[in-house]
Amino acid sequence: MRVYNFSPGPSALPLPVLEKAAAQMQDANGTGQSVMEMSHRSKDFKPIFEKTESLLRELMGIPANYKVLFLQGGASLQFSMVPINIAAGDVPGKGKTAAFVDTGIWSDKAAKEAAKYAAVEVRASSRDKSYSYIPEAPSAKPDDAYYHITLNNTIVGTRWNKIPDTGSVPLVSDISSCILSEPLDVTKFGILYAGAQKNLGPAGTTVVIIREDLIGHAPVWAPAMLRYDIHAAEGSMYNTPPCYGIYMIGLVLEWLKGLGGVTAIAKLNREKAELFYNYLDNSKLFYSPVEKPYRSLMNIPFITRTEDAAKKDELEARFVKEAAAAGLVNLAGHRLVGGMRASIYNAMPIDGVQALIRFMEKFEKN
Repeated sequence: MRVYNFSPGPSALPLPVLEKAAAQMQDANGTGQSVMEMSHRSKDFKPIFEKTESLLRELMGIPANYKVLFLQGGASLQFSMVPINIAAGDVPGKGKTAAFVDTGIWSDKAAKEAAKYAAVEVRASSRDKSYSYIPEAPSAKPDDAYYHITLNNTIVGTRWNKIPDTGSVPLVSDISSCILSEPLDVTKFGILYAGAQKNLGPAGTTVVIIREDLIGHAPVWAPAMLRYDIHAAEGSMYNTPPCYGIYMIGLVLEWLKGLGGVTAIAKLNREKAELFYNYLDNSKLFYSPVEKPYRSLMNIPFITRTEDAAKKDELEARFVKEAAAAGLVNLAGHRLVGGMRASIYNAMPIDGVQALIRFMEKFEKN
């Protein structure tokens, strides 16, 4: 029996995608072989790769002057690659200024990693209120190499509701947990990057969308595998790319296009989120700790109103256990913040959200 999987990542994949992948496991596109077995440079894999990139460009409206790279290492490796390629100096550890807005654990990690290669300045932070809001973004400075934000904060459940204008300074963003969830103007950014394992496909592939003028500035000491120019020149084939992951992303993009694209899925995502937040705002037991203007559409943390800390932990552990037994899995909050969290990415049907609400109503009543 299929469960409703509320995991923050690796997350649920659309059932039609899984079914098509299963049907093609031994014979993909009449080649007599699995995509897992194909050479990345073969005539059989080339159309798979090209179709995936073409669909991503179409669905996101990616202009021709942006490169699309399919890499490995997750978004976490981009915490290093971005500063190495556009902020690092000729001597390791001495680079240009990189501005950050700290809105959660992942943006904090990105800033700390960048500090190994650039002069990091955290211009604003919401740490003072446990990252429950998005702070006002200060203006970029003329000598900033780049300005970094995390568009959707997976762990704490916040999102930027307005893209900051950084002028001529390249705006860089981690969009791992919100890519393709709603329309996004790519031209407002210099670099976008995302781990695949939330809205794109299985874990193992990282998508980087980079404006061409930001390619080719890595210092001579930069390792070949961490240089955007090398990956761009080789069409993401400098080494063996994550072929099966790219194939799966292509199937997910086909599914999304069939639904009506990003505009259609954004409407559904808003409906799901509004339904769940409305329940939380009227519940006597559960509530959202996130300030309303900054609530994520994708990741919704919630906690109980129980005053006693020990009783609270016991009640929330019981909730997660009983929910799993009812086919509602992976609802535990991140280990660093506790509580519960429902991640309702593109592949989560509205039926799953409704089933969760019914369970929570019953749990609350009991």
